[in-house]
Amino acid sequence: MTHRIPYIYLFLLLLLTAACTPAERYAKRGDNYYALGEYAEAAGQYKKSYSLTPSKDKKTRAVLSFKMAECYRHYGFYSRALGSYRNALRFGYSDTATLGNIADMQKVSGDYKGAAKSYAEYLEIIPDDSIALLAYRTNNRAAEIKQKGSAYTIHMEPLFNGSRADFSPAFLDNEGSQLYFSSTRKQALGDDPSGITGEMAGDIFFAKKDEKGKWLRPEAVEGVNTDFDEGACAFSTDGRTMYLTVCKTDPQYPRMAEIWTSSRSDAAWAQPKQLKITADTLSSYAHPAPSHDGRWLYFVSDMPGGYGGMDIWRAQLTLHGVGVVENLGAEINTKRDEMFPTCRANGELYYSSNGKGGMGGLDIFKAVEDSVLHRWTVTPLPYPINSNGDDFGMTFEGLHHRGYFSSNRATGGRGWDKIYSFSHPETLQTVKGWVYEQDGYELPSAKVWMIGNDGTNIKTGVLSDGSFEQEVKPGVDYMFLASCDGYLNVQNELRVTLDSADVAKQYVLQFPLPSMNIPVLVRNVFYEFDKADLTENSCEALDRLTLMLEQNPHITIELAAHCDYRGDDAYNMKLSQRRAESVVRYLTEHGIAPDRLQAKGYGESVPKIVNKKLAEQHPFMHEGDTLSLAYILALPEEQQEICNSLNRRTEFRVLRTTYGIFEEKKESEEGKGKEE
Repeated sequence: MTHRIPYIYLFLLLLLTAACTPAERYAKRGDNYYALGEYAEAAGQYKKSYSLTPSKDKKTRAVLSFKMAECYRHYGFYSRALGSYRNALRFGYSDTATLGNIADMQKVSGDYKGAAKSYAEYLEIIPDDSIALLAYRTNNRAAEIKQKGSAYTIHMEPLFNGSRADFSPAFLDNEGSQLYFSSTRKQALGDDPSGITGEMAGDIFFAKKDEKGKWLRPEAVEGVNTDFDEGACAFSTDGRTMYLTVCKTDPQYPRMAEIWTSSRSDAAWAQPKQLKITADTLSSYAHPAPSHDGRWLYFVSDMPGGYGGMDIWRAQLTLHGVGVVENLGAEINTKRDEMFPTCRANGELYYSSNGKGGMGGLDIFKAVEDSVLHRWTVTPLPYPINSNGDDFGMTFEGLHHRGYFSSNRATGGRGWDKIYSFSHPETLQTVKGWVYEQDGYELPSAKVWMIGNDGTNIKTGVLSDGSFEQEVKPGVDYMFLASCDGYLNVQNELRVTLDSADVAKQYVLQFPLPSMNIPVLVRNVFYEFDKADLTENSCEALDRLTLMLEQNPHITIELAAHCDYRGDDAYNMKLSQRRAESVVRYLTEHGIAPDRLQAKGYGESVPKIVNKKLAEQHPFMHEGDTLSLAYILALPEEQQEICNSLNRRTEFRVLRTTYGIFEEKKESEEGKGKEE
């Protein structure tokens, strides 16, 4: 008997299916597609069902109209959504959300007067809907905001836009020499339209500038695109990692959006791999945006723990993969959708929301996080950046107030997503710094802290050339601290005066980090001829050394002096010892604790070893050469003198990195014991 039960169920299912009318079969197919998130396919099935439903069956037509409207709204076909919602209302659909949705669609279409009336009617029924109340209030100001305008200028870019959708531009680097974007143009891979949008699957394209700064024609990114949907990409600060959204399809099961990564070597992108953010496979993860310092990956998800719809989250990026995942909170997120985050080098976050009022659809907002309170201040961008349509996917050319964004506003793009350039008048003042190994090369793994007396507190990474750039404000005092594993910290200060407020300017800072593993040359330390007395010209270099020791209070060093081969060995040893003691004496007289310093004279016993930098500066040398007596005497006289000057040097090397730490810990514990 138990073996016959499945056959009975199958028989009953066949009977039920056979009993369905064609209209009911199309409606059920629509429900199945809707459950899979394939809204365009679902809308097509509901439309067929609607056309086969008798006009006198108003109840069924009302339900089908509402379902069609929901599908159109989900994939941005707002004009059809508005018509279908109105049909649902006309046929007596009782869901009160219909009137609110009609108001939203009127607002998106720019019918602010009609939207005001619909919002008012809806709020009479549901007065405590905070999202609708905010939409109503901002709707009534939208026309005024549009008329007021702003200093922003925008322009639709023909070169980046094809006959279909083009959106989510992203610069590869701060120089703005390459622009990546998503497109469903004919050159995109894949032959089948998306069941979600009805459009062809999107691919990632890019354009680059020629030697004269003119954009070349866009081309597809090789190695990344597939028959599936790829788009909404962003890049790490060094431009070597691409984060992108991948949407796969499945005829039977819902497939959620996923975040993938691709690495670049030379000019080629590797095949992408999925980035697992959490173990949740029933939620979408999309629109990745790495922070400039590389610590966080901002993204969009509908996973549990959010505020409703799509929320903006961030995941900590560590050497071991993805770490802590956190929601950005109620200051950023709403009951509706927050999407398309963008991180700027100055710490600002830009994103789009349809739950914060605005001019209609998705509007772009700027968010600034208080580094102490960890709270966000959010402000909308003005018209013409924001419009009654969907405005999203903003990217900036470095620190400049110019770049690109995407919008489906009716003007220009006829409702398709299109890429627009934007610019804002600016008198930009910036600081540019270089972090590098003292007597060596750039340190691309370095970090820089920027703290201002106006509350600025930014941690940033550096580019592959060791550089960073940040905007500075007149009248603010800044402190910069550069650090890197294996190196001592270096600090710089900068005062930006008020009298320079109207002048575009760039300040330049250098951060030569001394190594903790090899001897470090102290440049420009001079002694009286054949004596150990320091000359006045040495003060600047030794003052810098004093400051470095103050900024790194837990290190002890050996101060070493070296001579060239000329002169008696014993005499050179004594002379170098006295010279090292002279430097130590200078440092102690300027506040450095004597037990942090050791003086050591090496005479001529430790000749200089040529590093890569010296080999580049002096072509007759090779990396690894030792400037010994035999080596020098084999050279022409002019080159001999260069080697002798390199051997005559003052260096320091780090002995300990724990000076005073245990004493501080002991004092802290004793103080804690007294309090208890």
